[in-house]
Amino acid sequence: QVQLEESGGGSVRAGGSLRLSCKTNGGTFRSMCMAWFRQPPGKEREAVAEIDSFGSPKYPDSMKGRFTISKDNFMNILFLQMNNLDPDDTAVYSCAARVPCWREQYNYWGQGTQVTVSS
Repeated sequence: QVQLEESGGGSVRAGGSLRLSCKTNGGTFRSMCMAWFRQPPGKEREAVAEIDSFGSPKYPDSMKGRFTISKDNFMNILFLQMNNLDPDDTAVYSCAARVPCWREQYNYWGQGTQVTVSS
């Protein structure tokens, strides 16, 4: 069983930065494929960034440039660095894992952390 717990959310002014963390317990962290998703109020959940077991990141075109995903395989933590935040980035951000990595769907999810960006 894999447990994911996000932290680092909060309120920030437009143009500011936040770093989200996702602490992972259980499973073999370095072999996981992981991702950050977000769900803005009243909207569908969307992918923000993904990272494979080799540490290679992938971003949707709309997220490139301001978000950086990374893994610390020693501490078993997934990070999301978010820069130059905009009010449209306001959402609940959740981390997810695919275990094993060859799965098509993410099968483990955290509870989410709220990010609020004010203008």
